[in-house]
Amino acid sequence: MAHTVQDHQMAQPQAAVLSLPPSGQAKRWTVLDSLLCGAFAGAVAKTVIAPLDRTKIIFQVSSQRFSAKEAFRLLYCTYMKDGFLSLWRGNSATMVRVIPYAAIQFSSHDQYKRILGGYFGFQGKALPPFPRFLAGSLAGTTAAMLTYPLDMVRARMAVTPRQMYSNILHVFVRITQEEGIKTLYRGFCPTILGVIPYSGITFFTYETLKNLHAERTRRSQPYSYERLAFGACAGLIGQSASYPLDVVRRRMQTAGVTGQQYGSVLGTMKTIVVQEGVVRGLYKGLSMNWIKGPIAVGVSFTTFDLMHNLLHKMHQLGYFTH
Repeated sequence: MAHTVQDHQMAQPQAAVLSLPPSGQAKRWTVLDSLLCGAFAGAVAKTVIAPLDRTKIIFQVSSQRFSAKEAFRLLYCTYMKDGFLSLWRGNSATMVRVIPYAAIQFSSHDQYKRILGGYFGFQGKALPPFPRFLAGSLAGTTAAMLTYPLDMVRARMAVTPRQMYSNILHVFVRITQEEGIKTLYRGFCPTILGVIPYSGITFFTYETLKNLHAERTRRSQPYSYERLAFGACAGLIGQSASYPLDVVRRRMQTAGVTGQQYGSVLGTMKTIVVQEGVVRGLYKGLSMNWIKGPIAVGVSFTTFDLMHNLLHKMHQLGYFTH
């Protein structure tokens, strides 16, 4: 994606949107640039939707029935009891996780597109649908594998009172001492199983919509509000497809503080279905995800592309040298 929005001079809009950059341009765009743009995009997106994300997690890990009314009541009670900034409790842990996660995801996505393009014979051209989906899935899997313990810590901080954990390091220490180091990877399997369709569908949808947009409008670069719309659609489809595994992941991550015992992915899923039902259990909080998910993904993709364009212009003006 990082190489999809730069070349205004190419004859075909499709190539301008989804192809890799010309060789001269590639020399100016480095892995470090992708890491920087991805980190900033992830931080902005997650900060915007942090209160909704925290509320969703609280409902996911409890047996309380979800509704929009109850969700906003929880937000209001949290604000009245602990103050406005308490709505962002756990966001520091989120930033510690999401900055490297987003940086690795976007940067590795660029590299996987380059590798798959060469393997499938599309080097320097737009990838066909399956390699495009595969590049997104591999990027998400790579990022999740390298940052998973931070996601575990973030979930714990989101659902526990302030007195239980004082900071991120305290969470790591207490979990390791009281529950064992393996607990830091509890819920890893459903995370990876969920990331594969989520990340693949999200990247695939976003780039496909940009491709269709370029073919229809003959413009290589969408406007910012169009990028937001494309990202929102991508997030809506991707999160809806993988949401049950997200619920399973959160239940397994927070078992140590909720008093529940979950042994496996299928076992956790079966317990949720038996106790709460399919829709009210595995899809609890999905309606809130339909609000926060598209916002987060739209902001993330848009910020990444705009940062990418800004850095590219700065390279052209000679501000950076590699």
